[in-house]
Amino acid sequence: MPHLTIHHRTTYQYREPVQLGPHRLMLRPRESRDLRIISTTLAISPEATITWAQDVAGNAVATATFQTITDRLVISCSTEVELSAAVWPVFDIAALAISFPFRYSDEDWTDLGALTVMQHADPVGRLASWAQGFVLGSSTDTLSLLKDLSAGVSGALAYETRDDEGTQSPLESLDRRAGSCRDFAVLFAEAVRSLGFGARLVSGYLHDPGEALMGSQGTGTTHAWAEVFVPGAGWITFDPTNRSIGGANLIPVAMVRDIAQSVPVSGSYVGQPKAFELMSVEISVAAA
Repeated sequence: MPHLTIHHRTTYQYREPVQLGPHRLMLRPRESRDLRIISTTLAISPEATITWAQDVAGNAVATATFQTITDRLVISCSTEVELSAAVWPVFDIAALAISFPFRYSDEDWTDLGALTVMQHADPVGRLASWAQGFVLGSSTDTLSLLKDLSAGVSGALAYETRDDEGTQSPLESLDRRAGSCRDFAVLFAEAVRSLGFGARLVSGYLHDPGEALMGSQGTGTTHAWAEVFVPGAGWITFDPTNRSIGGANLIPVAMVRDIAQSVPVSGSYVGQPKAFELMSVEISVAAA
């Protein structure tokens, strides 16, 4: 049961003093039966008024508001967590969902709602056809299908570190045959949605002390993966970037319908258009 400390520091530098607008922060990990927060601190310079709320998905969101002008903004969050997710999880899938295709109950279908709806256009069904290629016959083992799809994503794409904002659409990823962890996660989630599953995107941190996994090299990066709802088992974690299942080395922060909703820090400033100079991010995940 590892105790981990996560440090996440974002720095904005401006060429001249600016007035900062409200900043939205998603930096606090989500507590669950597999993850317990031992302590957390949020420090911001210049001084800010911080208010907390939960968004529609239950993510912890802080809003920072500022009264002074500044040429530098530093947001630092340090959190110690206890991670107890099983390394080799066993999923107690309900009998009705052991084989695919299956039908969600009316209640589950209603509650899953938009999480079953594809968020990216697939005008001629190319993504749906690609996903359907992993279905082996009229009755396929559900968990094996999802594992094969996750592995299929990492087989179709070469991993790359990409610092620019935004995420590729699934069709762009298939065309380029390369992407970052968030591109892998989006492709997987959209593929399973095309088959009728409910799925959500997850952004957070990857614990990889040996730096042997994709998405953990160096500092300054978060990690992204996906979860699929299967009756009986509930939400099952898939990290297609690393062909892994379960959350033994994953610390979730934001669970969202669309990956664009999981940006760790977002905000604005009032000043000259060229006042912004640079942004840097430093992240570390280590044994406490």
